[in-house]
Amino acid sequence: MPKMVFIERDGNRKEVDAPVGLSVLEIAHRNDVDIEGACEGSLACSTCHVIVAPEWYERLKEPSEDEEDMLDLAFDLQKTSRLGCQLIMTEELDGLTVALPGETRNMLLE
Repeated sequence: MPKMVFIERDGNRKEVDAPVGLSVLEIAHRNDVDIEGACEGSLACSTCHVIVAPEWYERLKEPSEDEEDMLDLAFDLQKTSRLGCQLIMTEELDGLTVALPGETRNMLLE
């Protein structure tokens, strides 16, 4: 089974099993990684914002226009930022590494 690594807000690395076909958001929730996902993966918020390690970013499919629109709302946006709900695990992504931003912005609560 593929693995992936989350770099948590405190800097700790958490390597987890990453079943093919699940999103990074789903994988995070299965492994008690602190990603909110307020819209439950419906591409209606930016609370599952992750920062993809640069060496992995180019291997991902291009973000959709809808994802880019939601990323514009994300806190601490980086060049390799993506939404975890839009990143679907494949065998080719075995070892994918993502970092959690320092904070998230939930527009539903503001």
